[in-house]
Amino acid sequence: MLNKLNRLLANAGITLPENQKLQLVGYVELLHKWNKAYNLTSVRDPDEMLVRHILDSIVVEPHLQGSRFIDVGTGPGLPGIPLAIVRPDSHFTLLDSLGKRVRFLRQVQHELHLDNITPVQSRVEEFPAEPPFDGVISRAFASLTDMVSWCHHLPGQGGKFYALKGLRPDDEIALLPEAFSVEEIVRLQVPELDGERHLVVIKPNKN
Repeated sequence: MLNKLNRLLANAGITLPENQKLQLVGYVELLHKWNKAYNLTSVRDPDEMLVRHILDSIVVEPHLQGSRFIDVGTGPGLPGIPLAIVRPDSHFTLLDSLGKRVRFLRQVQHELHLDNITPVQSRVEEFPAEPPFDGVISRAFASLTDMVSWCHHLPGQGGKFYALKGLRPDDEIALLPEAFSVEEIVRLQVPELDGERHLVVIKPNKN
């Protein structure tokens, strides 16, 4: 699996230290193992997980600004865990409402020795942002309007929303509340992935 990861990283133009590569592979192995009982992802093949979960997450890293992030609706830790591995100086709160997912995240934290993640079981609307976050990240979580409505209390001064999407969501962008505006739309390149990927960066106008 490490050979496959090395090939994908080379194709994406991403250079990582060896220990981070081993952690990413270790995460895929845990995800594959726990998936049989916990049904954490519809992707069953570990090689496919490398493309659709690992690369699809870490291509976002260069676009993140700040050091404190919250991954809302993280599920089995996507994109939060791959991002935490490749961005060890940042901290990621991984928020999900399902207990079995949070138990899995705590197991990953323990086995991979990730001291820069905090798994939390909570509904996002009820989670207090103290202190507030530099970035609110979501992947396949909700519409952009729902994301900013449910998570409006989470970013601090200058904080932003980072929404990982497939096709460019122009319909959703058109419906954004007036209190928010799109700062940037990035077309992401993920090797061996079918379909488009976009990152939509949104900022609250009051900042």
